Amino acid sequence: EACGMGILPDSGRAAERLDHEVMGWLTTVTANGRPQSSGVWFVVRDDAIYVQSQREAAKLRNIRANGKVSFHLDGDGAGGDIVTIDADAEILDAPPPSVLDAYSEKYGAVIRERIRSTPEAMIDEYPTTIRLTPRRVRAW
Repeated sequence: EACGMGILPDSGRAAERLDHEVMGWLTTVTANGRPQSSGVWFVVRDDAIYVQSQREAAKLRNIRANGKVSFHLDGDGAGGDIVTIDADAEILDAPPPSVLDAYSEKYGAVIRERIRSTPEAMIDEYPTTIRLTPRRVRAW
């Protein structure tokens, strides 16, 4: 199972959403202390959330300076079904192979049909892997 009890206290709806949602929001902090949110694709493996990034993305500079981040999923449009996660972020030298496989499986159809590319080309464009280790999860 992609999303285990280590991330979520209830492994219920929040875990289900993390397994199936396409977009998440990663908030980092700039050098001058301003929060910066980025829409990201993500996968969950081994009690961590993984995000692929372009090499020169501002979020990487922010994480190098301050690895405390937050991650959240959009609500249901009526103030419910919200998941927010406080996490420690780290930039990996190389992603675990299972992460790239999961990323290709999760986003392959979107990449081929909407972006008209391939998962391999997207990984080449977004080669840097960020691992988010959740420290606090809130779901309501």
